[in-house]
Amino acid sequence: MTLAEKFDKLITGIISGFMLPVIILLLSFLFAKGDPGFSSWLNRILQPDIFTRIISFCVFPNVLIFMLFNYFDMLKAARGVLAITIVWAVLLFAVKFWP
Repeated sequence: MTLAEKFDKLITGIISGFMLPVIILLLSFLFAKGDPGFSSWLNRILQPDIFTRIISFCVFPNVLIFMLFNYFDMLKAARGVLAITIVWAVLLFAVKFWP
């Protein structure tokens, strides 16, 4: 069994599609301007206008892992990344257009 066959599972795609935006979010905190504390930074990004931009910024790298899974013919994992990216998009639209 090759490495690609071993990790070609739906759960692999779902976990990687969820964890990559979280990692990008933490990296954006580490490189935040002004070296704020985590709670003040979190309060600042939870404003609806900023929150939608942060979600979009964090979810965009999912395209890269989706393409990577497609390149290695790991279609089940790619399906998992696509599914969790759609969930992120629904969350984004819910926050953006919530009254």
